[in-house]
Amino acid sequence: MYKYILGIDGMRCGMCEVHVKDLIVKNIETTKVVASHLKNTAIVFTTLDLSIEDFKKILDPTGYRITSFVKNKAVKKLLGWK
Repeated sequence: MYKYILGIDGMRCGMCEVHVKDLIVKNIETTKVVASHLKNTAIVFTTLDLSIEDFKKILDPTGYRITSFVKNKAVKKLLGWK
């Protein structure tokens, strides 16, 4: 399981968070996606080994721009993935 932390420019409100989350979920098989316009981030949990280009293909055409990309191994905790 991988945990991707994406810095995203262009999210301004709660609806932007929903839009980013929906775009990712519809294009990538995920376990969990959390987006925050306050932090300008999206956190994606998936079993897929992805690159920043994979996320750019999804988000760039909609006007959201990836400003940072961190890929880690996700760790299973008692109450979910961390």
